[in-house]
Amino acid sequence: MSGGTEQAAALPGLDAPAMGPTGRPLQEFPVPAPLTGHGPARIIAMCNQKGGVGKTTTTINLGAALAEYGRRVLAVDFDPQGALSAGLGIENHEATTIYDLLLSSKRDTREAIQHSSVEGLDVIPANIDLSAAEVHLVSEVAREQILARVLRQVSDDYDLILVDCQPSLGLLTVNALTAAHGVLVPLECEYFALRGVALLKETIDKVQDRLNPALRLDGILATMYDSRTLHSREVLQRVVEAFGPSVLETVIRRTVKFPDASVAGTPITQYAPEHSASDAYRQVARELIARGAVA
Repeated sequence: MSGGTEQAAALPGLDAPAMGPTGRPLQEFPVPAPLTGHGPARIIAMCNQKGGVGKTTTTINLGAALAEYGRRVLAVDFDPQGALSAGLGIENHEATTIYDLLLSSKRDTREAIQHSSVEGLDVIPANIDLSAAEVHLVSEVAREQILARVLRQVSDDYDLILVDCQPSLGLLTVNALTAAHGVLVPLECEYFALRGVALLKETIDKVQDRLNPALRLDGILATMYDSRTLHSREVLQRVVEAFGPSVLETVIRRTVKFPDASVAGTPITQYAPEHSASDAYRQVARELIARGAVA
């Protein structure tokens, strides 16, 4: 052997580190220390204009995992489909919803907050009424900042507010990005999901430039990953090549446990607490804390 690197690799006890799905060495993120106080909340928009990539699943399970670590979390259902509300077993038909708060500046945000089955995880629900919000808000003064006003009322009560955006780049999503401190992008390991990321990044940059200079990309979370398929591995490799350290180390693998938990109206961390999917979302929570995206 001629190279020093080759000699070092041959020495006993200097085995190469185990590699994760992202092609980088596997990392373990420490269990976070308990907080001594709560608030003001950091707001993260869960955003991707493509549907079915895991935004709602991530909002539910990341929120539940962070609540397990003693964080006070408010999840805001900002999608007219109301999937977040349903996935946490929250009443959204006769209840006060985010739509009511957006349309009336006199409403107290606390009127809409409901407690989930997870201690420390609260929800502001949504239903199909929210689909009319963009029409009503388009003539409002400072229409991009209405959600920020709504959330400002309760910011001191929480450590984190997660906004589950609808799959579009319309006025509601711009409201979420204007209110947020950070953006987390769940990205399905599939080619067509990858194609839309450039457009999303362009929207984030515009909001950052014109409405919210403090906005930052907290990370891209690869979801629905299946290591058995070459396609999944190739898409993940391309995402890492394009976005580098913005891609979280933790990868969410495809499993039937997620839809099962959704039907049960409970997070995976409660439905199957020992399952690898629960461990993955706990690791996402620890990673975001380690990155400084969450207190």
